[in-house]
Amino acid sequence: MKTVNTRGLACPEPVILTKRALSESKGDIKVLIDNDVARENVLKLLKNSNYQYDQVETESGFEIIVKNTKAKSEGLSDESLIVLCKSDLFGQGERKLGNTLMKSFFYSLTELSSKPKKIIFMNSGVRLALSGSPILESLKILENSGCEILSCGTCLDYYNVTDELSIGSITNMYTSVELLANSNKVISI
Repeated sequence: MKTVNTRGLACPEPVILTKRALSESKGDIKVLIDNDVARENVLKLLKNSNYQYDQVETESGFEIIVKNTKAKSEGLSDESLIVLCKSDLFGQGERKLGNTLMKSFFYSLTELSSKPKKIIFMNSGVRLALSGSPILESLKILENSGCEILSCGTCLDYYNVTDELSIGSITNMYTSVELLANSNKVISI
């Protein structure tokens, strides 16, 4: 069994090393992780690619044993819409107008017959997934319809608001790029 030691590595290295090991290995692999954010990001990779795994908490962190290193499917289907939100304002210009347009945009997403599969928040866009966000109700509706809401961990750390995340989960740049690359329908705002 191949062992991938990601302890002490910053995002997105644990995900990249795990993905590399999965593509190179013909058997089971063991991933050693020392923090919750890296563990969650590796688990998302495994779930999104349909890998079978078990995880165990140890004294030094976590061990994830990937049982079946051959994925059933890779990435998203061509029919999956992803929204990449890079700012807490819609467009440039007056802040009040940008807030109004953003709220209207996310409300409009809830009214689509084919809702997005994923929403990725980057840069100041992560503020929209925090407590008190003006679009929180729309995000709850989208999440309840099956949309996965992801916020950049580096961005949350940069703005020092990780503890205020109110909806969805934390992701990393590698996973975000992979999701965007595997979808032919992306809205970037």
